[in-house]
Amino acid sequence: MKLKELRKSRWFRIFSNIYVLVTTIFVIWMLFFDTNSWWFTHKELDNEIDKLEKQKIHLQEEIQKDKQTLKRLQNIDELEKFAREEYYLKRPEEDIFIIEYEDSLKTDHK
Repeated sequence: MKLKELRKSRWFRIFSNIYVLVTTIFVIWMLFFDTNSWWFTHKELDNEIDKLEKQKIHLQEEIQKDKQTLKRLQNIDELEKFAREEYYLKRPEEDIFIIEYEDSLKTDHK
């Protein structure tokens, strides 16, 4: 008796309709399982947003370091020191000697 009553109920007739079932399955498939699904796409976009925010923080830190370096390089002595260390520049009357230690050399010991 319960089954007959259930089949006669309005909600059962609506949800047992083939069009409603197919539409429901289609919507669920498109939202969660498809390659371009709403859930999958948002997950990828959230990951990319997190990655870009981390990159933004890193680049802001780099900008601050560069600003400090530029401020330091306003002094001529600091500019000369920077040129010597980074670009190996020298004065015309100077000689540069490169000293390599044994542990810094790449050699094959067999």
